[in-house]
Amino acid sequence: MDEHSRRERTLQPFFFGVHMRDSFSKTPPPEGPLLGCKDFESACISRRIAQPDEIDELGHVNNSVYVRWVQDAAVGHWQAVADEATKAAAIWVCSRHEIDYKDQVREGEEVELRTWLGTARGARFSRHCDIRKKGASRPAAVCETQWVLLDRATGRPRRVEAGTMELFGLDPADHSAR
Repeated sequence: MDEHSRRERTLQPFFFGVHMRDSFSKTPPPEGPLLGCKDFESACISRRIAQPDEIDELGHVNNSVYVRWVQDAAVGHWQAVADEATKAAAIWVCSRHEIDYKDQVREGEEVELRTWLGTARGARFSRHCDIRKKGASRPAAVCETQWVLLDRATGRPRRVEAGTMELFGLDPADHSAR
């Protein structure tokens, strides 16, 4: 394996031993909106139905599945807004997930995932996600994730520039740490 192939392979995100490209390809794309996602009301929306293989011994969606759903929603949003050249030059990796579980989701229940972007600081960009059962007034889980933008060629962190924020339809002045 040459150096470029080895580096490319090491930069691919993995999730519990499953290659993200394989995992993500099985999830539906976001329904929208795609641009200007800066809070709950303007969030990018996707949906899931809890599957039998996602249920744990307590009869509800396993906590690790919420992490996958959150990650899939974020990756789906990026895939939908970035052009091929941008995706070829940069990749996002998760450095931290913080999830508060508030309600159980059981097999067959539909959930709506709303994800929006927070503040960029250097190579990091915070992203929020609210997961609710269909028609629920309160969340089943809320999450804040810290994503790090990497240069694909070098594997090194890359500053989140104004152009990256603009891909998401965001005003850089509103989303940069001061």
